[in-house]
Amino acid sequence: MTAPEGGKERVLVTGGSGFLGSQIAARLARRKDVELVCLDILPPAERFPGVLYLVQDIRDLTRLLEATRGADLIIHTAALVPLTKAGRGFFEVNAGGTENVVACCRQNGVARLVHLSSSAIYGLPGDHPIRDDTAAAPLEIYGRSKLAAEQAVRGYLETGGSAACIRPRTIVGGRQRLGIFQILFEWISQNHDIYVIGRGDNLFQFLHLEDLLEAIFKAAAGKASGMYNIGSREYGTLRRTLEGLIAHAGSRSRVRGLPVALARGALKTADLLRLSPLAPWHYLTYHKPFVFDISRAVTELGWEPRYSDLEAFTESYDWYLGHRDMAAAGRGSAHRSKPSQRLLKGLKWLS
Repeated sequence: MTAPEGGKERVLVTGGSGFLGSQIAARLARRKDVELVCLDILPPAERFPGVLYLVQDIRDLTRLLEATRGADLIIHTAALVPLTKAGRGFFEVNAGGTENVVACCRQNGVARLVHLSSSAIYGLPGDHPIRDDTAAAPLEIYGRSKLAAEQAVRGYLETGGSAACIRPRTIVGGRQRLGIFQILFEWISQNHDIYVIGRGDNLFQFLHLEDLLEAIFKAAAGKASGMYNIGSREYGTLRRTLEGLIAHAGSRSRVRGLPVALARGALKTADLLRLSPLAPWHYLTYHKPFVFDISRAVTELGWEPRYSDLEAFTESYDWYLGHRDMAAAGRGSAHRSKPSQRLLKGLKWLS
């Protein structure tokens, strides 16, 4: 990011009170060449000096046009994530909100847009690794809403806009980024067995938070436009990663596989009854290979991931051990809060 000649660069972060947006804000707030605006439907858990905080909804185009006036860069992270199980709300916020952001970029002459998308847009491709140009075929409503959001960004690019669309793998690591992983860490720390759908021998890729932030800032500072897959360079099977974490923890937990058809059926039923912490994206995909080809991001954004999947998990687990009380009291975005274990309590007791 480069400040305009003679002044500061005005950066607006949507979703600035959420997990990712607040991490972006924390770094930008230290920059003396940046005038930072954070916009979110929720007030921030932590306020940084000199930052303008706007509590408003990205679905309100009139107010968003006012908020984005004079912006040089928009980093768009505001979205409803799978754990919210928001139904049609996914399209209202994820697609409609992004359409509003793009409209503001056009009308207010914003120089650069960085949009946070999702690997859920791909569904379950047959070929791996998944390239940036692999056909999108989302399996569920969240993925379809994120694909619709991407289509708005593509339309902006086709009319001359400058934008980078970041598609991250599942994010691990970083302080307070627990969400559903808090359940995993709790079980391992208590020596309970860990269950996976199928054998867990599918190649599965994650992404450390710090590597994602680096990709976002590289995209914000550069001029490369397009869609970019972002993930770790070092990954393995889901079972191997979990067993590596268990070994690091010195736990007596074991990784146990569940029959695919039985597990998916039970989790789908529990999801419909709102008894499960898992969303469709989780139980439809976590037993299948899912890895990204990150070469385009490396070449065009000048980005390199630093953390392996196992390093991301062990760092996050160690943070959890030292901050269990804080994690248990987590409030705010779905990525910070601990999901309900109503369905899993019986399985935990048996393990």
